[in-house]
Amino acid sequence: MKTKQLLLGDEALALGAIHAGLSGAYAYPGTPSTEILEFVQKNPLANERKIHSHWSSNEKTAMEEALGMSFCGKRAMTSMKHVGMNVAADPFVNSAMTGANGGLLVIAADDPSMHSSQNEQDSRFYADFAMIPALEPSTQQEAYDMARYGFELSERLGIPVLTRLVTRLSHSRAVVETETDALPENDLHYPANPKQWVLMPAMSKVRNRALIADQLRFAKASDESPFNLYHEAHDHRLGVIVNGIAYNYLMECFGGECPFPVVKISQYPLPYKHLRRLYDSCDALIVIEEGQPFIEQKLLGLDNSGKKIMGKLSGHVQRDGELNPDLVSEALAKAVPDVKSVLDTDRHEASETVAPRPPMLCQGCGHRDVYGALNDALALYESPKVFGDIGCYTLGFLKPFNAIDTCVDMGASITMAKGAADAGQHPSVAIIGDSTFTHSGMTGLLDAINEDSDMLVIISDNLTTGMTGGQDSQGTGKIEDICLGLGADPAHVRTIDSLPKNHDAMMALFKEEIDHHGLSVVVSRRECIQTARRHAAGKK
Repeated sequence: MKTKQLLLGDEALALGAIHAGLSGAYAYPGTPSTEILEFVQKNPLANERKIHSHWSSNEKTAMEEALGMSFCGKRAMTSMKHVGMNVAADPFVNSAMTGANGGLLVIAADDPSMHSSQNEQDSRFYADFAMIPALEPSTQQEAYDMARYGFELSERLGIPVLTRLVTRLSHSRAVVETETDALPENDLHYPANPKQWVLMPAMSKVRNRALIADQLRFAKASDESPFNLYHEAHDHRLGVIVNGIAYNYLMECFGGECPFPVVKISQYPLPYKHLRRLYDSCDALIVIEEGQPFIEQKLLGLDNSGKKIMGKLSGHVQRDGELNPDLVSEALAKAVPDVKSVLDTDRHEASETVAPRPPMLCQGCGHRDVYGALNDALALYESPKVFGDIGCYTLGFLKPFNAIDTCVDMGASITMAKGAADAGQHPSVAIIGDSTFTHSGMTGLLDAINEDSDMLVIISDNLTTGMTGGQDSQGTGKIEDICLGLGADPAHVRTIDSLPKNHDAMMALFKEEIDHHGLSVVVSRRECIQTARRHAAGKK
């Protein structure tokens, strides 16, 4: 039986995975991917089946845990935002060498326009680099359907499958037709050739040749995919190639009927059978893709007769930020000027009356008190430098605090502060949150401990992963023990409550540890005001 539900793209993919016999979901929270694991955690069927759905310490551990479940024959998925793919890159790329036993979906949620990210990287390049298939839904319905299809594809081809979402699809809702029953979970079973899971050179060389040979199978699967479509039309002056959500924007430009032939790409490697047909039948091509010019670059590398291929590299399509129907209309008009007469321009303009709401630290947030005391302490020194990290506390860069000098990636505060201290910088201060510390700060701290680097590390512990909505933090109740276990000097692992009344004490503590001229760690602790409110409401 079928039913209909109103779902976010993230939720549709998660529900599709549950209905497809999912046994384990692994993730580290990061917008716009967070709701995937949260949906699994709250879903009644997932709870009834006891599907594993705890947060992992970081994306690398999540990828490896999902790979371990796949080794045992179960269907698993791991989800992360696009920059999380950088953290998971080592096991992800090597998973192409091991292959998959149980179906394995690796879900990357990209963030064009950088709504909450450091960059606009495109995860399709990771799939291409690792030589594995990739899926890219254009609608919430496809996100749901692709979960089952992706697991089946993964098991049929014996390879993990990357599934790429984008912010606009992840965080918008649509009616999705879903199953009412779920497939049973796979039985425990092991790889037919377990040697390929031991990536020593002798085995890897054999497996690498097999992976290269498998590219023909992957390409055939893409050519035959129900998600890659060729739409014929009457006007062959232009052939249009679109990926994922860009297909929706194209159709909206014409009220659902594009006058030009269209190839919709939602599975990779590229479906060259469709692309060759389009190329041979049209005078010129335009590639309209959400993300970087991945498809366009591939097409420009083909042996062709010199037909014009337009897109982001040619300047016909805006290269940065998200696409939308207006930008797609502009690109089409550049390629074929008289297309303006058939474009559907009856769309709502963006409101100009909405007041801007810049991000800011919540009133009552403990990070505020840390920055206030830190700024006052550092005012006593010449040229202090504070190395920041990824989390709510990154907002300390903004007014009124203007408190941090750098923010690069998860965990970089400690390692950059160490490098600065090595260069002779003093004071050199790192500030990092509790969840980010356990994500990727611990190894950097070990480096600093081993050299007793002249630096101060402030771990601003709000007892949660606050930036993404209050998920569990892996280090809650363990931060000081972790630091001591890594070998930090107990005399210089200090703890203080980050409360307004402790301003002077925090300021004095920071100054004391800066003047220590060795490694110091200060754990400033105060529960996130948002999670505290939820906890209080839950007790009523």
